[in-house]
Amino acid sequence: MAYTLSPTPSGPAGPQECVCRVELSVSCQNLLDRDVASKSDPFCVLFLEINGKMCEIDRTETTVNNLNPVFAKKFIIHYHFEEVQKLKFAMFDQDKSSTQLYEHDFLGEFCCTLGSIVSSKKIMRPLTLGNGKPAGKGTILITAQELSDNRVITLSMAGRKLDKKDLFGKSDPFLEFYKQGDDGKWMLVHRTEVIKYTLDPVWKPFTVPLVSLCDGDIDKVIKVLCYDYDNDGGHDFIGEFQTSVLKLCEAQDGRSVEVECINPKKQKKKRSYKNSGIIIVKSCRIARDYSFLDYILGGCQLMFTVGVDFTASNGNPRDPSSLHYISPLGMNEYLSAIWAVGQIIQDYDSDKMFPALGFGAQLPPDWKVSHEFAINFNPTNPFCSGVEGIVQAYSACLPHIRFYGPTNFSPIINHVARFAAQAIEQDAAAQYFILLIITDGVISDMDETRHAVVQASKLPMSIIIIGVGNADFAAMEFLDGDNRILRSYTGEEAARDIVQFVPFREFRNAPKETLSKAVLAELPQQVVQYFKHQNLPPIHSETA
Repeated sequence: MAYTLSPTPSGPAGPQECVCRVELSVSCQNLLDRDVASKSDPFCVLFLEINGKMCEIDRTETTVNNLNPVFAKKFIIHYHFEEVQKLKFAMFDQDKSSTQLYEHDFLGEFCCTLGSIVSSKKIMRPLTLGNGKPAGKGTILITAQELSDNRVITLSMAGRKLDKKDLFGKSDPFLEFYKQGDDGKWMLVHRTEVIKYTLDPVWKPFTVPLVSLCDGDIDKVIKVLCYDYDNDGGHDFIGEFQTSVLKLCEAQDGRSVEVECINPKKQKKKRSYKNSGIIIVKSCRIARDYSFLDYILGGCQLMFTVGVDFTASNGNPRDPSSLHYISPLGMNEYLSAIWAVGQIIQDYDSDKMFPALGFGAQLPPDWKVSHEFAINFNPTNPFCSGVEGIVQAYSACLPHIRFYGPTNFSPIINHVARFAAQAIEQDAAAQYFILLIITDGVISDMDETRHAVVQASKLPMSIIIIGVGNADFAAMEFLDGDNRILRSYTGEEAARDIVQFVPFREFRNAPKETLSKAVLAELPQQVVQYFKHQNLPPIHSETA
């Protein structure tokens, strides 16, 4: 029987933001020549928009007399999936030793988002002048690379004939793994579970990041300690040994590695002492633990679909009290939600063509209710060009439909699921589907929706639900919650959690970036979780 030691408290559990370091390499071609007697001496400055203002982050070295520079200096920037990170790359010809940019001749610039660079991995674009005109024939090439060692090590460990520490029974052994920090102190990296009442334990295989275990250095010394668990926390020391990942990796292809577990105090006291048992490394495997960014850089496209609630409970769109009323500022909660999510997602789809569907409305000419119609009224081509296209189609359809009901989610979920199911046939991490549903009320077909969610959880698909207005959205928690809740209603447990629900009212007075962060925070881990479960590496990936 196995017992798990209580972990050290580390703060509230929850989804972690997708944050990592990205290295941007920059080169240019055909820059403007601002020098009379020679060629330009260019350098590149990177700006990041912070609170609406472009702030200088870093600049490259200056390359002398060169219109086609390849800069050695790399830009390092933290990448946040949940944010629109607006960048500007500005080229200057250095004329003086001054750090003030106005002292140097401007050669052109290029503006984009970090997401667009990451999703493409490499982009080449023309440079423009401040007035938007081309900067001659000048172009900029930007290449992105994630700075991380994403290897993980999986170990399967056992023990044989460990020392008996309990007076009336056998030992309850567990292992602790340590690495040496820069200050020379040993740092705890991993602790196995406790195996009760045995001197021949077999621990469950465990996986830890290679960086955590040995800082990515397979020759670095690792110390492993074996203890006998005691309820009072005064665990009895059994023995220890030192090794390295390089030595552990000898346990492959069916071969195990055996190491003597030594208690130094016993070793000093008794000349006849051999060991306090044997620790067996049954297997050791190093693999890549692919991140969300690995999949995006590898070529995975995020396929975005919007589903809009046109039921009567929203109110007449011509009435200012309606949730679909478009104010003189050109905005309502539906449009705010579309912009908040769409402006992030659109950077990760190369053609930026997004289906936009409606439900709960009567359509001309026969005025039958539909729960799965193209809001551009083109059922064979429901795609809209970018977020702007979705907004235009949404605004244009309002005068031509009759709000009705009920509020059925399952048709749209099943609609997107059919395309996600087709993507599985590629047997590659090529596409992941995201359905954004914006609604004002309680789901009418909850049983069918629960079943649709369970089936969709087996596909490369996530569902984001944004509740607008002031309705009671408590029922949504049955979808965005413990898989056991879905199982109690459907008889089948979801393969994974794919639903994220957010009430818009909690973000009405917050910056728009706050909503997109909350809505998209879980998406990166859902993408990675699916492809890992399917054992699908990024399409373009390096071997471990």
